[in-house]
Amino acid sequence: MVKLLSLFGGIGADIKALKNLGEEVKTIDYVEWKANRVKAYNAMNPFRYKTQDVRTWDLKPDILVHGSPCQDNSAANLNDDKGRSQLMLETLRIISEMGEWRPLFVIWENVKGATFKKKRPIFDQYLEEMEKMGYTNSWDVLSSLDFGIPQSRERLFCISILGDSVFDFSKLRKRPMRPLDEFLQDEDEIDLEKYVVKIPSMLSRLADLATPELIEANKSKFRYVETVKTHFGTLTERPDRCPGPGVLKTSDGRYRYPTEREYWRLMGFDDADFDLMLQEFPVKEIYRSATLYALAGNSIDVQVLEAIFELLISGDYASDFISDDAGQLRLIY
Repeated sequence: MVKLLSLFGGIGADIKALKNLGEEVKTIDYVEWKANRVKAYNAMNPFRYKTQDVRTWDLKPDILVHGSPCQDNSAANLNDDKGRSQLMLETLRIISEMGEWRPLFVIWENVKGATFKKKRPIFDQYLEEMEKMGYTNSWDVLSSLDFGIPQSRERLFCISILGDSVFDFSKLRKRPMRPLDEFLQDEDEIDLEKYVVKIPSMLSRLADLATPELIEANKSKFRYVETVKTHFGTLTERPDRCPGPGVLKTSDGRYRYPTEREYWRLMGFDDADFDLMLQEFPVKEIYRSATLYALAGNSIDVQVLEAIFELLISGDYASDFISDDAGQLRLIY
C-alpha cells in the first residue's frame, strides 16, 4: 500500500497515476486551498476533503508530493514575484516538524522557470534545507512528449530521497508519443461554433494567417499561435490566449480551440473523470468553461507521475553518483 500526502494537491494527478498503476493507495491527507480543485478531487475519489492552507498542516505522512503555485516562476513573471514561489518552503517547515518520522520520498513539481537565475536562490535554498534534513536530491526537466502525451509540457521534477540514494531519471520508462487523433473529439461530437476562433485579436495572431514577413517583423514583440499538427504546446489555464497551446484547423477551413474534454485527455485523465467534472461544474450551453480548462491546465501530467511512481515502486530507482568540482552529480562508470 502506498501512503500518500498531497500538498498543493490540485485535482489529484498523483492519486490518479498510482491508481492507473494498480496500486492500493491510502491518502494520509490532501491539502489544497482552492475550492474548485477540492470539489474536483472529491468528485473523482471517495473522499470529502475541505479547503486547507498548507501553512496550518501538521500530520505525518510516509510519502509527500507537492506542487506549489507556479505562476511566479513562469518565464512571463520572472520580475513579478508575489510570494507564491516561496510557498514551497512551507513544505520544509512541515517536514522539519515531523521529527523522526519523515517521508521516504518527497516529490516536487513546478515550471522550469524555478531554475532560472532570478528564481534559483529559492530553489537552491529548498535543496539545501532538504539535504540538512537528511535527503538526497535529484532533479530534471521532463517533457510530456516523452511519456506518450502529444503536448510539449516541460516541468521541473525534484525527487528527494531520505538517505544516500540518488534518484536516477535516466531509468524512467519513456513511451512513444501517441497519435494526436486519439485525444481529439470528432467535429460532429461538439458544438463547433462555441470553439471556433472569432475574436479579431486572436485571429490576427494565428501563424497560418500571417505572412512569413509579418511573423519575422513581429518576432521581438510577440509569438504567434501555431496550428496544431502533431502535438500541442503547453496547456495553460485558458486556450484563448496568445501564444497559448495552439489551435486546430476545422474541416471547413476555420480554426478552433481545444475543447475542455480534450484538455483533460491531454493531461492524462479519462473521459469518465471528465464526465464527473461535468456533473460538478455544469457548462452553459453557449459558453466554454473557464473552470474546466483551468482545473486541467494547472494540474500535473498524470503519465509523467506514473513513470516516476512506477520506478519508485520497483525499488530500482537509484544509481551511484559522485559530485564533480562544480557540485553537479554524475554517474560513476
